[in-house]
Amino acid sequence: MKSKLSIVLAAILVTSTTLIAQDLTQDVDKAAKKTGRATKVAAKDAARGTDKAAKDTGHVTKIAAKDTAHKTDKVVTKTAHASEVAGKDTEHGAETSAEKTGHGVKKGSEEVGHGVKKAAVKTVDVLK
Repeated sequence: MKSKLSIVLAAILVTSTTLIAQDLTQDVDKAAKKTGRATKVAAKDAARGTDKAAKDTGHVTKIAAKDTAHKTDKVVTKTAHASEVAGKDTEHGAETSAEKTGHGVKKGSEEVGHGVKKAAVKTVDVLK
């Protein structure tokens, strides 16, 4: 009877061990599937995040380029205006200088002519 009891006890142990092993196998399988699914979802989320970041970066770059072009255009316009004003001021200064120089030459010529006239009169007076 002891041997029958031992055989029954051994059979129960083998069966329970097999059931525990099958249950453990199922748990490991479920965990592996959940891990795979979580990894897949995380990869999709990372890809979406990367795509969105790339789009946002491209948008910001486009805005920065437009702002840079606009500011450059403003600077060029202001520089051109300043050059135009400087050119007009230089032209006016040159005209004024030319007028003053011409007036000085005219005055000098008149004075030289007057001096020549005086000398001629004096020469005539001396010769008389």
